Amino acid sequence: MKPAQRELTQLSAREIAAGIRSKHFSAREVTEATLKRIERVNPQLNALVDCDRDGALIAADAVDRRIAAGESLPFAGVPITIKDNIWVGGRRVAQGSKLFEQFIAPRDAWCVARLKVLGAIVVGITNCSEFACKLVTNNLLHGATRNPWDPNVSTGGSSGGAASAIAARLGVLALGTDAGGSVRRPAAHCGIVGMKPSTGLVPQLYGFDDPNFGVSVIGQFAREVEDVAMTLEALVAFEPTDPWSVPLGGQVHMLRTVRRAPPFSLRIAWSRRLGRDLPVDPDVMKELVAMVDNLRAEGYSIDEAEPTWPEGMDLAPNLPLQQAGLARLFGQDAGTRPDLIDPDLLAQIKLGQQRTGAEIVNAFALRERIQICVAEFFHRYDLLLCPTAPVTAWSVSDPYPREIEGRPAEPRSHAAFTPLFNSAGVPACSVPVALVRGLPIGLQVVGPKHEDTRVLQFSRLVEDLVETRFDPPL
Repeated sequence: MKPAQRELTQLSAREIAAGIRSKHFSAREVTEATLKRIERVNPQLNALVDCDRDGALIAADAVDRRIAAGESLPFAGVPITIKDNIWVGGRRVAQGSKLFEQFIAPRDAWCVARLKVLGAIVVGITNCSEFACKLVTNNLLHGATRNPWDPNVSTGGSSGGAASAIAARLGVLALGTDAGGSVRRPAAHCGIVGMKPSTGLVPQLYGFDDPNFGVSVIGQFAREVEDVAMTLEALVAFEPTDPWSVPLGGQVHMLRTVRRAPPFSLRIAWSRRLGRDLPVDPDVMKELVAMVDNLRAEGYSIDEAEPTWPEGMDLAPNLPLQQAGLARLFGQDAGTRPDLIDPDLLAQIKLGQQRTGAEIVNAFALRERIQICVAEFFHRYDLLLCPTAPVTAWSVSDPYPREIEGRPAEPRSHAAFTPLFNSAGVPACSVPVALVRGLPIGLQVVGPKHEDTRVLQFSRLVEDLVETRFDPPL
């Protein structure tokens, strides 16, 4: 029986592709259902800043013709969205910046082209903070994105548009970028799965210059871990022209492995505060501890342990490099067209212009020490569990929560659990585990470099133990 249109947007990527390949329904039907939902829901959220209706339908018809001709497309007709700092050829891609308001991407980014070849349909571009360099999703060009669990609260950032869109079923898969938690934290705040792969696993060819000097990666969003695994498996490749690309050798079978239960022999660590006295709201911590206890009840041995970090490290070890990168790319515009740049970004650019060579070298040296600390920790453990974010989503009008665990919060306190794993280049996935005061929270699963499959396999186990249904009331 063919699903009703309202049900098509509830299917997983795997179910959509299988249904289209078996001709139970068409790529056009799935695309039309998604576009109708976007028209109805997106005005409340501002998750998508561009929706190419005609182009999506043309692409869907092309997929249907390919299926009729006998092609077996793994992503046949799957609706995907792309963050506003990843190129989609022929579309306006602005990085949330008025400086790029008229920019039309000359070609697809490598990751976008790859998913299109496999049958995916790009239905829209999702909002992000300017240059993807803020911790919330708002900008002068497109305004703020709202959370489908409560339009009065934030999605976090910088990939908040992507997370909001997937949670609200304005697409099934999304691509974003993660330089310090920009995929994982919005995923946690919106009740979906967000994956940051190991550095170099997914090629980053054809696109904007990155101000973050090698810590940013292409991340994946979905409502289910298996859809994330399916997507990442399709994107793993070695591209010699990408200076960060890593040749892993052999075929990667993520989805097949993820469907098997993780071995009980895994050495697992649980860290409440990452060894840094980071504040966490008590009701958030209570639910995370309950999940860890559930995992122990399943038979997994989990120690309380944490990495040892370099001395003198602040909440944002990569920030000096981001500031310097922004100054390099946009310093001239900050001097000649400051009215077109978000004041927060202007402040970062000015700080970057003031950074000395010694400060930049020290920041790179700190990154190396962090990599060593994390690698040493993973000599002792196979996985690390910790909070994704220490709070639920806060007011959309505030740049950050003003208080965490009864303490006055610093601007980056809510984001302190994610950036170290960017510095280390290791895989990390946020899985929704509970609702706190009606808003989702996520558990972060972290693994050694290039053990992305292990991270996703354990994330699926966590997902299986969660009884909450993450369906926003929107």
